Amino acid sequence: MSRGREPRRLLLLVLALLAAAGPSAAELVFGFYNATCPIAEGVVFAEMRAILQDDPTLAPSLLRMHYHDCFVQGCDGSVMLRSRRGTAERDATPNRSMRGFDAIERIKAKLEMLCPLTVSCADIIAMAARDAVHLSEGPWYEVETGRRDGNVTVAEYAANDLAPPDSNIVDVKTFFSVKSLNSKDIAVLFGSHSIGTSHCAAFQKRLYNFTGAMDQDPSLDAGYARRLKKLCPRTGGRGRTKVPIDPGSGSTFDLSYYRHVLETGGLFQSDGSLLHDAATRGYVEKMANASSPDEYYKDFAAAMVKMGRTDVLHGSLGQVRATCGVFVD
Repeated sequence: MSRGREPRRLLLLVLALLAAAGPSAAELVFGFYNATCPIAEGVVFAEMRAILQDDPTLAPSLLRMHYHDCFVQGCDGSVMLRSRRGTAERDATPNRSMRGFDAIERIKAKLEMLCPLTVSCADIIAMAARDAVHLSEGPWYEVETGRRDGNVTVAEYAANDLAPPDSNIVDVKTFFSVKSLNSKDIAVLFGSHSIGTSHCAAFQKRLYNFTGAMDQDPSLDAGYARRLKKLCPRTGGRGRTKVPIDPGSGSTFDLSYYRHVLETGGLFQSDGSLLHDAATRGYVEKMANASSPDEYYKDFAAAMVKMGRTDVLHGSLGQVRATCGVFVD
């Protein structure tokens, strides 16, 4: 690990101890809007279906948005806030490639027409993530709702709280433990990489300069590395080239991701890191050899609900605003 990561790791370890008591005692429930906006989930799903019919590639981005929202200040919709000075979460390096902001605004505008100032942006993001999974041939699961929206957004928080793609398993476990997520949760939630693509820059280091000695990550399958190098040469290939995280099944939410990680070491170093811990490796092997996705779908639903409880605002805390992406400065 680089020296620059040591202070961050120490900070995360301290925060992990503070989080050891478990998730915040959030007043989230299934069907929170049954009385105030009973059509809410139906509206979100109908809009998501239309959005993904127009652009199926938004599905992984909208799933990723929920993760990035929850890991930075909790699931409070702050990832949607904007800054004229470029200091919002969405301006941070991990979020610069994020897509789907307009999709969330579209859903929010529809709900505002039907149920003004009722459904929070944070809940829309959570429901949209679920629908993105389901519309990618993945499971349908119930989403707890009742979150309220935060009004603070800081780019540095996103840079510090999101595990980078070149994280090793120690770093990954530290980032997740801060959010009261355990080794099984890590292995389950990483299955989200079953859908989506990545630019070359996110994994170029594995191919050409893994330890700073112009070397390749030895845990990366040699044949897979050769294919990646053709797509992402040492010079060039960084621009608009997109590589599927789960080759051959990058638009279908299934178990193929686990087979790919077990066989090749995965696209990101963090994917491959799952093989370097007994608990996470055991889960990867189990899912890679599973004859049915049923157990994984059940585990995924539970992990998403658990992550969705992270440091939420509820009751009199936070707000429900008419527009998700308001400027904070």
